[in-house]
Amino acid sequence: MTYDPASTNPLAGNPLENRTDMRRALIDLFYPLLPYFSRGNARVRIDAAGAHFDRAAADLEGFARPLWGLAPFGAGGGDFAHWGRYAEGIANGVDPGHPEYWGTVNGRDQRMVELAALGFALALVPEKIWEPLDGRARDNLIAYLKHARAFDYAENNWKFFRVLVDIALDRLGAAFDRSLTEEYLRELDGFYIADGWYRDGNIRRVDHYIPFAMHFYGLIYSRLVDDDRAKRYRERAVLFAKDFRHWFAPDGATVPFGRSLTYRFACAGFWSALAFADVEALPWGEIKGLCLRHLRWWADKPIANRDGTLPIGYGYPNLLMSENYNSAGSPYWAFKAFLPLALPETHPFWTAEEKPHVAEPTIAPLKHPGMVMMHGKADVVALSSGQENLQMRFGSEKYAKFAYSARYGFSVESDERAFAGGAFDSMLAFSDDGLHYRVRETNEEAKLAGDTLYAKWSPWPDVTVETWLIPAAPWHIRLHRITTPRPLQTAEGGFAIARRDFEADTLSSQKGAAYVVGEADFSGILDLGSTIPRDGLAQKAPPNTNLIVAKTLVPQLRGAIPAGETILVSAILVEHDPAALSGAWTKPPTKPDLDGLRALIAEKGITVSAIDVPGRPA
Repeated sequence: MTYDPASTNPLAGNPLENRTDMRRALIDLFYPLLPYFSRGNARVRIDAAGAHFDRAAADLEGFARPLWGLAPFGAGGGDFAHWGRYAEGIANGVDPGHPEYWGTVNGRDQRMVELAALGFALALVPEKIWEPLDGRARDNLIAYLKHARAFDYAENNWKFFRVLVDIALDRLGAAFDRSLTEEYLRELDGFYIADGWYRDGNIRRVDHYIPFAMHFYGLIYSRLVDDDRAKRYRERAVLFAKDFRHWFAPDGATVPFGRSLTYRFACAGFWSALAFADVEALPWGEIKGLCLRHLRWWADKPIANRDGTLPIGYGYPNLLMSENYNSAGSPYWAFKAFLPLALPETHPFWTAEEKPHVAEPTIAPLKHPGMVMMHGKADVVALSSGQENLQMRFGSEKYAKFAYSARYGFSVESDERAFAGGAFDSMLAFSDDGLHYRVRETNEEAKLAGDTLYAKWSPWPDVTVETWLIPAAPWHIRLHRITTPRPLQTAEGGFAIARRDFEADTLSSQKGAAYVVGEADFSGILDLGSTIPRDGLAQKAPPNTNLIVAKTLVPQLRGAIPAGETILVSAILVEHDPAALSGAWTKPPTKPDLDGLRALIAEKGITVSAIDVPGRPA
């Protein structure tokens, strides 16, 4: 029988419908890590791949991240046989004389990240990992935490890491400078925008770090600390939930967008944290459904190695999509999804009947991330005005595409010198030599007017592009006004769908149109009357570029533009239904009026919060 990689997924076969199922899921995900614990239990190293930080910090990451799930499991009365292993590991890890010492923090350091999980666990289940320690180990641990917190943390969600450590120090009776805690809490408030939305620092991007970091830690704080700030965190979470629910599709998938997607089902962490903090931001049945459906979405994906450990990747093992800070232990931030295990079985999160997906309204503009969410029967698509990440690998693909899909994900490019073979799904690429290429990386302007998005951007300093994105469900329309002093080649892509073996799919390329029909999906792009002719191309994208499936097909339009002004107009359709070829594909939307779009943005356009960073020019 042929080996099926999905069969090694520890979630496979788990119905994930209740507390018992979720407990089982946590243990099934954790146990494959046991062979990778070091002799002294302080380090966990799954493979030889590296991150930008040292091995000791990476090994601490592998050790600490499971605690995001194990601590709630223990607090909720779960039977875990390896607390002794964790207590021993902590004692050895903070002992400077032990071979498995985690290393001393001497500046901004990855250890600060992982000590947050340790602080959380110490606050939640001290009887498991603090009380078993002898006096010397306790002293070493307190000294280690206090030394680490004395350094400056990154100007983003990292500031919560010291807060979580401080909550633990407070509960353990240690003396420390509480003014540092208050200083960071004040600075974290400075990242708040409005309506429940934060920035993750002084940056032009709003991604999954808002739910699975900023709100996640704030809600934990609100459960462990009773003060006015805790109340504000809860109020903000209620506001945020009303928008964030639009990032989820009927089957539980979320829109993959931005960095750190290898944390996988950490994307359910916000819903889990609402339950942990007892915040009914939506009816409990909806919160439960959003959380558990998301976990179920992962259960049939080939996301595990043969031994059941979680590798770097999203829908399958894939180092190409990773960040430089992803080590072998990084994916275990996914355990953030297990916070509800701290709750008794009588809690309404567990007793409520799971409610189905709510997709009202079907078109939902979100001004803070600069997105227009389009709900369909089997997907949710985020039209995106474009955000910015110029620091990280594939930042343009992760933040600046025109559209992102829960079902179809997005692709990263694998070769910056392969213009002819690029995927360019939901992107417009330019080339001046047929080899190298440029895509949108950042915006000069980004605005939202009703459900129409506008952005002004430049692939080169002397080339200007204005882009309008308009929902026309089940289609969406893109109109680009390009001004260039020299001729350029262009390529514009629709959505990437799964490609089968044995050339079993249908690929169609013609003047002004291209489409691909796979086993379960249809994807097409149609020219709506550009000022230049474009040729369709059914692109067999390079393997392992898409986040969700390893092999894909992308319909594209390609054409050369002259010096001067060019208008490109496209309609894009993707559906989880091959029959769309004889259905929606035959009923395209009409070409929008450019003057009308200009007037709309001029009269009603509001600047997207994500790019409107205080103190930074747009």
